[in-house]
Amino acid sequence: MFPDLFRDDVFTLETPRLFLRWPKASDAAAIVTLAGDRRVAEMTARIPHPYPADEATKFIIAVRNANADGHQLMLAISTRTNPEKLIGMIGVERGCAGTEFGYWLGVPHWGKGYMTEAAQALIDALFLYTEEDAVSASIRVMNTASRKVLEHCGFQYEGGGMCIRPAWGDSTPSDTYRLTRSLWSSLKGWRAPVPYGRELAAGGM
Repeated sequence: MFPDLFRDDVFTLETPRLFLRWPKASDAAAIVTLAGDRRVAEMTARIPHPYPADEATKFIIAVRNANADGHQLMLAISTRTNPEKLIGMIGVERGCAGTEFGYWLGVPHWGKGYMTEAAQALIDALFLYTEEDAVSASIRVMNTASRKVLEHCGFQYEGGGMCIRPAWGDSTPSDTYRLTRSLWSSLKGWRAPVPYGRELAAGGM
């Protein structure tokens, strides 16, 4: 079970650009549009394509119940400039193989570094507020963007295999990555600001 802190629907995480919160009923339309995009859905195991309109509401209810029960923490990703507008989802879930990490981001928001920013915030929260020793993630072999997110967060490659995709009724080659508490502890300064003088010396903007 995750701590009570995670199980309250007022729980949020903030980053320099993002606001992470529990999903709510008003997010249904955005989920259908963004998660229903084949380019997003085909990289996941649980998102069907096409995405039935009534499934989004059922998904939100299920997520909120699982969050409240402490079995997972699934958060909607939005920007700080528009916290009511969902742009993706991110979460951790306790399963038979340990704690697993997953996420998706709407296509209009790709290429901006949002997912790495959100992932680092959630991983920090996981290790700071729980006693988890490690978290793992599985991605399709062809998903290079997701691979970069995991690598930027310090995840280490564990091995390859086949991943069953319930929403698609098939299986696909996948790679598994893992981040331990000890490695996270050595990397947790990833969002520390760069001193101004050093930034200039390095040619930064």
